[in-house]
Amino acid sequence: MSVTGERTADDLVAEADTGARNVAGFQQRLIVGICIVWSLFQLYIASSLPGVLGQATGVSLFANVVAQARYIHLAFALTLAHLAFPLFGHKNRIPVYDWVLVALSVAACLYLILYRFEIAQRPGLWSTTDVVMSGIGMAALLVAVYRSLGLPLVVIASVFLSLAFFGGYSEWIRNLTNYGGSSFTKAMGHYWMQTEGVFGVALGVSTTMIFLFVLFGAILDKAGGGNWFIKVAIALLGALRGGPAKASVLSSMMTGMISGSSIANTVTTGTFTIPLMRKIGFPAEKAGAVEVASSTNGQLTPPVMGAAAFLMVEYVNIPYIEVIKHAFLPAVISYIALLYIVHLESLKMGLTGLKKPGRQIGVAMILILFLSGFLLVAAAAWIMVAIRALLEPVMPDQSILASLAILAVAYVALVWVASRYPDVKPDDPNEGVVEAPRLTPTLMGGAYYALPILVLVWNLMIRTDDLDRLSPALSAFWAAVMMIIVALTHRPLKALFRGEHHATSEAVAGFQDFVLGLIMGARNMISIGVATGAAGIIVGTISLTGAHQIIGQVIETVSGGNLMILLVLVAVLSLILGMGLPTTANYIVVSSLMAPVIVTVGAQAGLIVPLIAVHMFVFYFGILADDTPPVGLAAYAAAAISQGDPIKTGIQGFSYDIRTALLPFLFIFNTDLLLIDVGLVKGVFVFFVSLLAMLLFAASTQGYFIAKSRWYETVALLLVVFMLFRPGFFLDQVEPPYRTYSGGEALDQIAASAAGAPVRLTISGPDFDTGRIAETTLLITPEADGDAAARLDPYGLTVFEDEAGLVLEEPFPGTPFFEQLANGYDFYGDTPVTIRQIALEAERMPKEVFFLPALLILAGIVALQWRRRLQAPF
Repeated sequence: MSVTGERTADDLVAEADTGARNVAGFQQRLIVGICIVWSLFQLYIASSLPGVLGQATGVSLFANVVAQARYIHLAFALTLAHLAFPLFGHKNRIPVYDWVLVALSVAACLYLILYRFEIAQRPGLWSTTDVVMSGIGMAALLVAVYRSLGLPLVVIASVFLSLAFFGGYSEWIRNLTNYGGSSFTKAMGHYWMQTEGVFGVALGVSTTMIFLFVLFGAILDKAGGGNWFIKVAIALLGALRGGPAKASVLSSMMTGMISGSSIANTVTTGTFTIPLMRKIGFPAEKAGAVEVASSTNGQLTPPVMGAAAFLMVEYVNIPYIEVIKHAFLPAVISYIALLYIVHLESLKMGLTGLKKPGRQIGVAMILILFLSGFLLVAAAAWIMVAIRALLEPVMPDQSILASLAILAVAYVALVWVASRYPDVKPDDPNEGVVEAPRLTPTLMGGAYYALPILVLVWNLMIRTDDLDRLSPALSAFWAAVMMIIVALTHRPLKALFRGEHHATSEAVAGFQDFVLGLIMGARNMISIGVATGAAGIIVGTISLTGAHQIIGQVIETVSGGNLMILLVLVAVLSLILGMGLPTTANYIVVSSLMAPVIVTVGAQAGLIVPLIAVHMFVFYFGILADDTPPVGLAAYAAAAISQGDPIKTGIQGFSYDIRTALLPFLFIFNTDLLLIDVGLVKGVFVFFVSLLAMLLFAASTQGYFIAKSRWYETVALLLVVFMLFRPGFFLDQVEPPYRTYSGGEALDQIAASAAGAPVRLTISGPDFDTGRIAETTLLITPEADGDAAARLDPYGLTVFEDEAGLVLEEPFPGTPFFEQLANGYDFYGDTPVTIRQIALEAERMPKEVFFLPALLILAGIVALQWRRRLQAPF
C-alpha cells in the first residue's frame, strides 16, 4: 500500500479507530481476549438470556448485569483504550503505567456496581471514597480520550469542567444562569456517581444500540460482505464513463449503511477503488477526494448514520422509524448528486470506464435494475406479511416460526445458488489490466449477504397487525445473530453443495471470520465508547450550570438575532469542532449547545423550526468536518492510498461535498425534504424535484452541465436551483402566507378555525433576563371544539382580554409551553405578556407554480449548451 510520510492508510485507521499498539505474545492475546469478551457481553445483554438465567437459577446477578451494563461497557472501552492506544510512543509493549491506568479505570467503573446499594442510600451526600473514585474515573477517562481521539475533545471537556468549578466566580455567568459554582464533591458526584454526566444518555445509547450495529457491520465485513458490496458496485457501474469512481460512490454508500467510521470506510473501499480510478485517468487528489466524499457521506445513510440516528431518538424524543424516514431522502439525493459530480468530472477529463466481458449494461438498464431491486424487496416483505396473516389464526402467536423457516430456506437456497458460481474474492487492483466483473455471477455469488440486512430492515421498519416493530437494539441483535449464522455456515455449505471434501476446514475458516468480526467490532467501538463518555461531561455541565444559556447568549449577540447568520455560525462551529472530534461526539456537543438556540431564534423570527431539522442540520455539518483540511483524517487515509497530497485531497473532497452543505439549510427552510407532514404521492414528487435541483446545483459548482458553463449560465442554474428548492419564497412575494388577527377578533378566529389547522401565536412581553420587549412564535393545532379558551386550554395557555390586549397568564408546570414561556418572559412585571396577534394560513395558489418558470429557464440553458457540446452528456 502507498505511504504518505511514514504512515499507511491502515496506520491511520489504527491510530484513529482501532488502536495502533502492536504487541505480541500474552499481551496480544489479552487484548484479543478482552475484545472477544466485550463483544460477547454485548450480545448477551441484548438477548433474553439474562432474564432466563436469572429465573432459572434465582441468581439476581444475571438480570442486574443489564441494569449496570453501561458501567461495564465503559470499563471495557477504557481498558482497551489504555491497552491498544500507545500514550508515549510505546507501540510494541504495554508499560507499567498503562497497567495501572487499566486497574484504576476498572476499579472506578466497577465501584458503581459493587457499592450500588450503599450509593443509592446517600444520593447527593457523597462519601470521601465516592469522590476519590469519581476523580480517578474522570482522570482515567480523559487520558483514554486523549490517547484514542487526540487533544481536541480533552480540551473541550476541560473547558466545561472549568465552567463547572469556576463559573460561579463570574458575575456575568451568575446573572445569566443563576449558577453559583460547584464544589469538587458536588461536581464529581454529578459527573460520575449518577446518570447526569459520563453515564448519561449518550453512553447508554452506545451500550444498548451503537455497539450492536458496529458489531453487525464488522462481522459482515469479515465474512466477505464488504468485498461483495465493492464487487457488485464495480460490476454494476465499472464499465460506465468514470466507472470506478461511480463504483466507489455506490460501494461506500452500501458500506456506510452499517459502518460508524468514515476513515475505516475510506480504507475498506478505497484500497480497491482508488487504484482503479487512477488507472482510468483520475489524478491522485481527485481519486482520493471521490473516495473521501463517498465515505464521509456514508454516515448520512440509514440505518446507522455514524451512530447518530440512535442519539437522535433520545434527544429529539421521536421513534427510530421517524428518524430513518426523515434521513432517507436527503441521503439518497446526496449520493445520486455525488454520482453526477463524478460523471461530470469524467466528462471534463474525457475518461472512459473499465473493460467488461459479456453484455454491456447501459444507464437505463441500471436504473431498471435498481427499481427492480426495490420492488423485489417490497414484494418479499408483502409476501411475508401475507403468509403470517394467513398462519396467525391457525398458529396463534407462533407465526414467527413460519417466518424463520422461510428465512432458513431462502438462506440455504441462496447459498446453493452461490455455490454454482466462483467465490467473490477481492482482486488486486495494482496488478495487470483490471476488468469489471460480470454482474450476474458477482451478484448471485454473494446474494445471501443481503439476508441479514433484510432481517435488520424488516425488524426496524415492517409492522404487522400482531407484531410491533422491534427496537433498534433488538433489531440489531437479531440481525447480528443472522450474520453470525451466515459467517459460520456459508463456507462449509458451499463446499458441501460443490461436492468438495474440505467442508471441515471451511467451517474452521468461517469460525475464524466470526472471531475476527468479534475482535474488530470491539476495536471499532473503543473510540466511540470513550467519546460518548466524554460527551457526557459536556451534557452534564449543561444540566449542572445552564451552560447552553451562555453559548446561546453569545451566539444570539453575535448573530444579532438573524437566523441565517446564526445558522452560518453554527455550521462553522460544527466544522471547527468536527476537525478534532469524531462525528458522534461532535453531534452530541453541538446539538446540546446549539439546537435550543436555533429553535429559539427561529421562533423569534417567526419561523417554527422542527427539532429534528435542527439536529439534522448539526449532524450534516459534523460529517462534513471529516474531510475538512487541515485535520480531516479521511483525506489523509485516502491520500495514503492514492499517493496524493492530503491537503489537496481534503480541499477537493470538500468541494465535492458542497452539495451536502446545501441540504442542511433546506432542512430549516423547507422541511418537505425531511418528509415532515408529507404523504406518499407528495413525497415522490418532492424527491424528483429535489433531486433535479441538487443535480443542477452540482452542475453549477462543477462549471459543467452539457458543456462547459459560462458565468451567466452558472448564475441561471443557481437561480433555477433556488426556485426548485424554495418556491415558497417567490410565492411569499406575491401573496402573504398568513392572515393575521389581533384582540377579540383573534379569539374568534381561534374558535372558528378547523380542527387540526395550524394557528401561529405571536407572544410579546418583557424578557425575563433583560426586561426588553421580546417576541416569539408558538404553533398550536387545536383539536377540541369550543370557544378560544377551551381550545387553548390543552396547551396550558390562559388568556383574558383587557385594554393591554390579549394578556397571557404564566402557564403551569408540565404544560407544553411552560419551559419556553416561563423561562423566557417576566409574567410579574409591570408590562404584561400578551398574544400580540395570531396568524392563520392564507388560501393561495400552490407554490409549485413557480416550478414552471424554473423549468423554462432550464430549457433555455439546455438549448444554449446543446449547440456547444463536444460529447454525449451521458
